[in-house]
Order: sequence, then structure tokens, then C-alpha cells
Amino acid sequence: MSLEINLNVSNKNELDMEKVYDILIIGGGPAGLNAALYSKRKGLDVGIISYDLGGQVMDTSSVENYLGFPSISGEGLMKKFIDHVNILNVPYLEYVHVKDIKKSDLIEIHLEDGNTFKSKSIIIATGSKPRKIGIPGELEYSNKGVCYCAICDGPLFADEEVVVAGGGNSAVEAAIDLSKIAKKVTLVHRSNFRADKILVDQLLTLDNVQIKPETQILEVIGDKFMKGLIVKDRLGNREYTIEAAGLFVEIGYLPNSDPFKNILALNSKGEIIVDKYGRTNIDGIFAAGDVTDTPYKQIIMSAGDGAKCALSANEYINTLK
Repeated sequence: MSLEINLNVSNKNELDMEKVYDILIIGGGPAGLNAALYSKRKGLDVGIISYDLGGQVMDTSSVENYLGFPSISGEGLMKKFIDHVNILNVPYLEYVHVKDIKKSDLIEIHLEDGNTFKSKSIIIATGSKPRKIGIPGELEYSNKGVCYCAICDGPLFADEEVVVAGGGNSAVEAAIDLSKIAKKVTLVHRSNFRADKILVDQLLTLDNVQIKPETQILEVIGDKFMKGLIVKDRLGNREYTIEAAGLFVEIGYLPNSDPFKNILALNSKGEIIVDKYGRTNIDGIFAAGDVTDTPYKQIIMSAGDGAKCALSANEYINTLK
């Protein structure tokens, strides 16, 4: 007797291209998942389109500043988010990229694979990605010493020696914050610092901070974990090693807004401009989290943005009815 297994079982949580949704959410990070939760609880027909459920938080080694979780891995926290949304049977489509969106009576979401989905409103929650230095060892030691968020990962380096890369306000602010935790902080920048004078003056008062302008980071070195950096003194034209347990790359973030730049208003950083309700310049299109011009890019704030956009979208849909 043979046993035949049918592998073509349809997933009841798949999105339907023939359907017009109340809300489609682009992005599966904290903002997108919380938007889905709030939308579903409002009784709306909602779905998620995302390349990777969980977003960049999945790559965070430890989260210690999310209320209710004294310490949890980024992957662990996002699993709890995803499990919560799955209880509500929110349909989703994963591992796809959005090509662009178009607005007429409805909003069309065009994917790079040629498929199109329609909705009365959408919430964009595609997040951002940190700028990389692009040096040997940076990827290898990511989450093994190389970090991109001093607020998130700084406490993991208590009484350690760390390096901050960058010359703007975010780098100087990171160095100031880390000086309260780390044994020693070395601030490295390949040219002259462009941070506000008031921040630089504050930095100069700190005994455990060393500043190295005109210094280029060439490589991250270590074994199982990062142990230091090979750098080049651009003025003296010499290479040497800085021993450090951590490298905080603070050279900015790139919002994932490219698919929407031809229809939505962006600021000079490429962030989607939103009002206090999460509304963009186009009726029915909302945006939440790190892809927007909202300050302070934190998990808890992105989740709150998602809830706000869901409630705003619900009010918008009520006006259509």
C-alpha cells in the first residue's frame, strides 16, 4: 500500500489577489505587526506583505529596553509578536519585494514578481537599514562585537573598551552615552567631526573618551568575537591596532523608502514625511516606524507608530463607508 501526500495544500493565511482589503501593511517588523494586530481587532480585513517577518530586530542579539522583557533576544521578541498576530489569522505574503504603489479609487501594490494586490488603504512599515562601513570583518563580527545601535546594545559592553565610528551628532551622542557604561570609548572618524559644538564640548569633558579624527577603520579583527580594529592614521600615513570588544557604527541609517519615492513626500534623508496621525501626503496611505521622519528609532516606538496608523486608517475607512 502506498501513501500519497498532497503537497499543494493551500495556506488559509495567504493573501488573495482577487480581493480588495481594507488595509494592506507593507513590512513585517514591530510597526507592521502591531498595525496588523490593531487593524484586526477593529474588525478590518487586513493582510501583511513583507520580505522578512520580524524585520531587522531579528538580527539584534539582545533587547533589554522593551517594557516587560528585562532581557530577550531580538529573535525571541519578534517570535512573540508574530505568534500573537498569528492567533488572529492575519494573512501574509513573505519573501517578496514591493516595486511601487499606485493610487486611484483603490491603492494598488505592485510586486517585483509581477503580482498586484488592492486595498482601500495601506500602512508602510518597511523600516530602515544601518549604513555599513564596508570593511573586512564587519559582517563576520556583526552581533559578535560589531553593533549599529548604542542605545540597544551598549549595556552589553559594561566595563569594556569600545570604539564608535562616525563624526555626526549620532556618533558623538553614542560616545557620550557609552562613556557612562564602558571602561573606555574611542571615537574614530575618517575626516573632521561635523557634530554640534555643544555636543563636542560635552564629549571633551569626559575622562574615559579618546577622540581620533582623520582615522580610517580598515578591518575588524578577532576570533570567535571581535577583539579590535586595524586603523590608519591618515595624517601620519601609518597603520596600527586598537584593542576593543565592540564597534558601534554610527554613520546613519537608510530608510527603505525607494518603492514609494515617486508618489510620497520624502525629506532630505529619504524618510517618509508623516503627521502626528501617521498620515502621508496621499489620502489612505499611512507610514509607521523607522521608514518615517519620526525621531528616535526604537522598537517600542515603532510598535506604537503601527498602532497609531492602524487607528488612523480605521477612521479613514469609516469615512469611505
